Amino acid sequence: MPTVSVIIPVLNEEDAIAKVIADIPQTVRTLDEQNEATVQEIIVVDNGCTDNTSAIAEQNGARVVTEPQRGYGHACLAGIAALETSVPDIVVFLDGDYSDYPTDMSQLLHPILEGSAALVIGARTQGNAKEALLPQARFGNWLACFLIRHFFGVRYTDLGPFRAIRYADLLALNMQDKTFGWTVEMQLKAAKQGIPACEVPVRYRKRIGTSKITGTFTGTLKASYKILTTLIYHRFLA
Repeated sequence: MPTVSVIIPVLNEEDAIAKVIADIPQTVRTLDEQNEATVQEIIVVDNGCTDNTSAIAEQNGARVVTEPQRGYGHACLAGIAALETSVPDIVVFLDGDYSDYPTDMSQLLHPILEGSAALVIGARTQGNAKEALLPQARFGNWLACFLIRHFFGVRYTDLGPFRAIRYADLLALNMQDKTFGWTVEMQLKAAKQGIPACEVPVRYRKRIGTSKITGTFTGTLKASYKILTTLIYHRFLA
C-alpha cells in the first residue's frame, strides 16, 4: 500500500490545528475504491509560532518540525527535509487554518493512485470557495493562471495550497522558493519537466483566524509581486 506524508506549514494556528489533524484520514481510498494509501505521518512545520500551535499539534499526534525563518517556502522546504527519515511514496501539502477539507484527500490522491498524474492541485471550486477567497486572492489567482497558460501552455484554474505529489517527482523539481512563490514554482517546474499534472475540485471554506498573506494589504502586495516575478523568471531567465 502506498504511503503518504502530510506537511502542514503553520504560523499561529492554535485554534485550528487540532481540527485539521483530526480530519486527516488514516487510510485514503480512491473514489472507485480500487486503490488506497495509508497516511503514515503528519508533519507540522512551526514557522515562528508564538502561541500553542506546536504543543497542540504534538498532543494530536503530529510530528513538529521547527523552521524559524519566516516564509511559506521556508516552511515547506523544512517539511520536505524532514521526510528523509520516512521516505513516503506521496506527499500532501495542506494549510493549517482549516480552510481546506482534509477529508477531500480521496479526490486529491485518486489521479496519482490510478497512475494518471504525478502532481494534483486541489482547485477550490466547491463549497463556499467564492465567499471564502478574498477578492484580491481571486484576482491574483486568475492573473497567475492566465499568465501560466500564456507563457507555458498549461491550463490551471488555481494555485491552491492543498496538493499532492509523488515524492520522487517532488525531489526532481528541486524546489527553491522561500516565500510566496512556492505554489506557482511547483506548477511551472512540473510543466517544464513534463511531469503529468492535473486539477481536481476540492471544497474550501473561510479560514479560522485572519490570513497572514491575503488578510493584509501589505501581504497581498508581497504575494502578488513574488508570484509575478517567479512567473517571469521561469519564463525568460531560468
